[in-house]
Amino acid sequence: MRSRTWQIALLAALFGMLFLAPVGTTVSQELQQVFVTNFPSVFNVDGQVALKGPIKTAALASIQDVIVSPVNPKDTLRLIQAGTITTEGFGSMVLSLTGQIKGEIVRTGTVGAILIPDEEPVTRAFDERGVMQFPLEVMAPGVSAASPYFASNQPRYMIGFSRYRVLLYNTTDKTVTVSIFAYLAS
Repeated sequence: MRSRTWQIALLAALFGMLFLAPVGTTVSQELQQVFVTNFPSVFNVDGQVALKGPIKTAALASIQDVIVSPVNPKDTLRLIQAGTITTEGFGSMVLSLTGQIKGEIVRTGTVGAILIPDEEPVTRAFDERGVMQFPLEVMAPGVSAASPYFASNQPRYMIGFSRYRVLLYNTTDKTVTVSIFAYLAS
C-alpha cells in the first residue's frame, strides 16, 4: 500500500511541474539584428475581378466533311486546305481523323492531316517553298477496300501557337470525305 501511495504522489508531482512550468522563456534581453526581405509585387490587380460561369479547361474543335481527292503529302501545292483550328488558351491537343471512302479503292493508302502554325513567317515559307515548319500530323494508314470507313490513331501534341492551318492529303486512288477533331486541354 505504501508503494502505491508513493506512485500516486510521484505522478501528482510530475503533473504539477508540467502544468505550473512557465509557458515561454526569454533567451536574451539584448537587442538582436533582424533582416526583412520585401519581394516585388507579382500581380497588380486594380478594379473589380469577376468570373462568369465555369472556367473552360477543355474544348473540342472540328472541321467536318471535307472532300479530299488523291494527293501526295509531298505535293505541297496540291494539299487540300481545310481551314484553321484556334488553340489559344490551351496547352495540349489530341488529334483525331475519321472518314469515308467514296467509291471502290484499288490502291491502299494513307489519309492524313498536317497542321502548321498560322503565323506569317511559317505560312510564307509554306506558300513560297512548300516548307512545313513545326508540323503536327495525324494519319489513318492502311485505308483500303476492306471497309468504307477509316480512323486514325490519336496523337497528343503540346500546343506552341494560337492557330493552326489544316492541310489534308490522300494517297489512295479514290476521293474520300474527312473530318478532323482537335480535343484541346489546359
